[in-house]
Amino acid sequence: MPSKIPDGGQRGWIIPIGGAEEKENDPAILRRFVKLCGGLDADIVVIPTASRLRDTGERYEKLFRELGAGRAEQMDFDTRRDAEEDGRLERLAQATGIFLTGGNQLRITTLLGGTPIAKLIRARNAAGVHVAGTSAGAAVLSEHMIAFGEEGSSPRAGSVRLAPGLGLTNRFIIDQHFRQRDRFGRLSTALAFNPFAIGIGLDEDTAAFIGPDNELEVVGSGAVTVIDANGLQFSSMDQVEERQPVCLLGLTVHVLVAGATFNLHTRRASAGGLSPQKE
Repeated sequence: MPSKIPDGGQRGWIIPIGGAEEKENDPAILRRFVKLCGGLDADIVVIPTASRLRDTGERYEKLFRELGAGRAEQMDFDTRRDAEEDGRLERLAQATGIFLTGGNQLRITTLLGGTPIAKLIRARNAAGVHVAGTSAGAAVLSEHMIAFGEEGSSPRAGSVRLAPGLGLTNRFIIDQHFRQRDRFGRLSTALAFNPFAIGIGLDEDTAAFIGPDNELEVVGSGAVTVIDANGLQFSSMDQVEERQPVCLLGLTVHVLVAGATFNLHTRRASAGGLSPQKE
């Protein structure tokens, strides 16, 4: 469950990124994250546990420093025992920002789920520390996580498997590389299991900056597809056999681009600064 926000405080930003974010020409997403974390005073801990590439953590360390972060340091975990070490807990407690890289989200949850590090990430976010994740690192941020699933435009029974995430929030379910990998079907299938949550499908090089007021703003070159099942009128999920398509009536879908917003509490979308179309 999400950690309780201290009295008089406010939660830090939660920033899921759809993967393949721009890192060289115009890294708007990463630059904004650094600015939120304090710029020259930023202290960012990079957690590359999802990736099996040795240089992933070092690459993000360098990127964040080049973007003006005062301090950026990786903290990897190879065993669950690593996530109990006092030194790592003390280091994470100093951070103004936490960044989880891409890779395999199940590697994050199997190594960190239920550990003191996972509990501290939730607690620090509730106390005002900003937490971002890209690709697999985005998928794990919520309480309900898509562990794996199949591509395709239609919801189908058995096309997605859910698992517990890190649990910073229970308001949404994330899917990443959304348009590039044709994942509308599996995200809408996930919502058929749990209509309470809001589905957030993130294109590559696109992020949802979710503030303490639960207002989501889109940053990046792609789109964020919001699937809202709050008005769901009918679902055939309990009637269909494995692999069969699922009938869902009453879904609301928004496609948001840079500057557009969606309030996770009121469930209202806005085009932001975009000009209305003329008739």
